[in-house]
Amino acid sequence: MEINKFIDHTILKATAKKEDIKKLCDEAKKYDFFSVCVNGANARYAYEQLKHSDVKVAAVVGFPLGAMSKDAKVFEARRAIEDGASEIDMVINIGALKDGEYDYVENEIREIKETIGNNVLKVIIETCYLTDDEKKKACELSLNAKADFVKTSTGFGTGGATFEDVELMKSVVGDKAQVKASGGVKDLETAKKYIELGVTRLGTSSGIAIVTGLESEKAGY
Repeated sequence: MEINKFIDHTILKATAKKEDIKKLCDEAKKYDFFSVCVNGANARYAYEQLKHSDVKVAAVVGFPLGAMSKDAKVFEARRAIEDGASEIDMVINIGALKDGEYDYVENEIREIKETIGNNVLKVIIETCYLTDDEKKKACELSLNAKADFVKTSTGFGTGGATFEDVELMKSVVGDKAQVKASGGVKDLETAKKYIELGVTRLGTSSGIAIVTGLESEKAGY
């Protein structure tokens, strides 16, 4: 299992400096992670660090609350792609979903997907704030809007990914979209369990620990 290729190596904290982004990118190249995931303001710098490698740049949009206007999210997504990102991780409008404004939520996702075209769109539904029925609905709306992934969490909410939420999300999207687990994925055992449940991407700042754990396991340590 090439577990490194499941990993979006992530730094989204407010205090991240250029040296932190460079370190993230250097680590991603060293361990051949699938991508780095950064805030939009750092997308161009990350792209410059990675343009001669296979590592992609993912940028977050509407992060971490999802509670800004649709137009602001669309602009943010477009700018991130122009700056070199090839993947967008957007936060839905959680309040709108809970209000039953399903057309709004679906149209927001669809408009961002149309804006970024063939680039990958991951829809963060922030499971910690949702009932099971709301989680299912968010996944259905994401499918309707042609999103590529549904994603559990920002890592900034009251909780991160859980095995139960991933199973629920996978039961809705099947093979029509992929699932990303994010928030609290810190070790090899947890990562492997998510992959067994059908996750194809892991958002984590603990990618090195996960990969080195696998190397130790192979070596029989």
